[in-house]
Amino acid sequence: MPRGRRGYRYGRWRGGADPLAPPYDLGDAVDAIGDQVLAGSSVREALRDLLRRGLDGRRGLDDLRRSVRDRLREARRAGAMDGTLQEVRELLDKALEAERRELFPDPDDAARLAEAELDALPQDTAGAVRALKDKQWRSPEAAQAYRQIQDLLQKEVLDSQFQHMKQALQQMNAAGEDGNQAVKDMVADLSALLDSHNRGEDTDQQFADFMDQHGQFFPDDPQTVDELVDSLARRAAAQQRMMAGLSPEQRAELGELMGQAMQDMGLASEMAHLNDALRQARPDLPWGRPGPVPDGAEGLGLGDATTAVAELADLEALSNQLSQGYAGASLADVDEELVERALGRSGVDDLAALRQLERELERQGHLTRTEGKLELSPKAVRRLGATALRRVFAQLDATGRGEHDVADAGATGELTGASREWRFGDEQPLDVVRTVRNAVLRTAGDPTPDGDRRVRIAVEDFEVVETERRTGAAVALLVDLSYSMALRGTWGAAKSTAMALHSLVTTRFPQDAIEIIGFASTAQVLRPETLAELSVDTLQGTNLQHGLMLARRFLARHHDAEPVVLVVTDGEPTAHLEDDGTPYFCWPPMPQTIAKTVAEVERVARSGATMNVFALDPEPALVRFVHDITARAGGRVFLPDGDRLGEYVVADYLRARRGRRSR
Repeated sequence: MPRGRRGYRYGRWRGGADPLAPPYDLGDAVDAIGDQVLAGSSVREALRDLLRRGLDGRRGLDDLRRSVRDRLREARRAGAMDGTLQEVRELLDKALEAERRELFPDPDDAARLAEAELDALPQDTAGAVRALKDKQWRSPEAAQAYRQIQDLLQKEVLDSQFQHMKQALQQMNAAGEDGNQAVKDMVADLSALLDSHNRGEDTDQQFADFMDQHGQFFPDDPQTVDELVDSLARRAAAQQRMMAGLSPEQRAELGELMGQAMQDMGLASEMAHLNDALRQARPDLPWGRPGPVPDGAEGLGLGDATTAVAELADLEALSNQLSQGYAGASLADVDEELVERALGRSGVDDLAALRQLERELERQGHLTRTEGKLELSPKAVRRLGATALRRVFAQLDATGRGEHDVADAGATGELTGASREWRFGDEQPLDVVRTVRNAVLRTAGDPTPDGDRRVRIAVEDFEVVETERRTGAAVALLVDLSYSMALRGTWGAAKSTAMALHSLVTTRFPQDAIEIIGFASTAQVLRPETLAELSVDTLQGTNLQHGLMLARRFLARHHDAEPVVLVVTDGEPTAHLEDDGTPYFCWPPMPQTIAKTVAEVERVARSGATMNVFALDPEPALVRFVHDITARAGGRVFLPDGDRLGEYVVADYLRARRGRRSR
């Protein structure tokens, strides 16, 4: 911009992400995942373990689920589900006792007949209540107790279907309104609304009219017809689960009492139709299936028991979601509303932190998804290799044989003091002074605008410094992938070692080349990204022959480099390739397998390569075999413990490299 004018303009922040907030630090998360991967886990397993454990003081899925299970145990002790039945029995006993007290002093035969009718009542509570429906009570106290039974049943039945119905009816009755008629009108309009919804009709206006007229019965204030249906359907399903949790005798008695209450209110057919419509709208809910039910000592009313069963069902569902133990599980499956109801705002914050962690790992390029498969990105693999290398160097003795930093990463040797013209493909450092000098000399006679003192550099001006030629190495690292590596607990050490050596060669000694080859029933070349995700081969076989064949091809591509073959294995060769290329396995090893492997070793030796073997099992047959093949190839045998494998392999590479530099 012209001088004197400001180049920046500032204004009020208008929302969105805080531009001054520090970036989300994923270093600890990537390192934690890397620890699991280097120990032999897959990336998906490592991420799942991290989400289970949590990070940076936030609870993981395991802690959240443990809190939910504690809440579930508390909810189970909420009370017994037959509280309404017990209360009806108590009121019935009270009514009968008061009526008998009223009849006893009366000498009239009618009083004796009334007593006989009371004695002949059915033994079950529901039958006795039904038989007394039209009775003319002599005792005002008995009549009052029976009216309490009817009122209790009506309110509890409605409250079990519509949460908070008891409170709504009490408020309406206190205001002098006819609560029963209001309930009838609400159920009729609700049935019509659900029928329209199930037919797929547009119910927005119908829902708005329904809530305007009957909103007092729904204090949770649903905003859409789907929210209303979901709430009512879950309540109805919980009522059925509550009934399924009763004993057959309790279920029969309570079911009959509920039916009588519905008949008395004139709502039996309407409520049956409503339940059918709810079941049609949400067939996925556990209608009538047994589930967790409260089993405490204190009796719960029918509505409270239904609420307790619904809470238990929600807690059980939330526990399953947090377990992530089902196919295709994802943090998106966890219901945030259930988390808040069960664990409060802190639980929601912990869940949000886990979701953000998972998102940021992908957004910042540490994890990638390819066709649904989770993989470490090259960026994360580089960090993983560096971590493995640091751990290896931490184990090495502090005797100067550790790190060998390359100050001039692009050079192939020490500077000679001379320079030459740059040619395409050169990796030597630029000679800046000579390059600028060439540009000045080339343009000295060219006309330039007044005041323009800039030097214009062209390709032909570039010169590079000459360096001494240094011998590079071509390193083929062969890693056993047979299942015995996992059984012996050495697979994690082998993976970590391969990652560390690859990181060392590519970052510290770029003039060297490395290829990692895994072998089991067959052999394959492994990229670092593939190695990080790789699990050991569950197929049988240790096909060292095929691995050495691939190693020879790699060394042939780097014929100017010093060839080095490193083999990490825990068993004798038990597989080889037939003449047609098919793998053949046999244990104990066949002479043919040993012969083909030894022949391949000799071919490697004739190429001039040194082959060192790191045997992870001191079994005598393996030790004899590896001593034999290293004698043929002019190498050495190492017998390291699994936890020191990386130290042995990296130290051997560095020792050989120092030997090359001294020659």
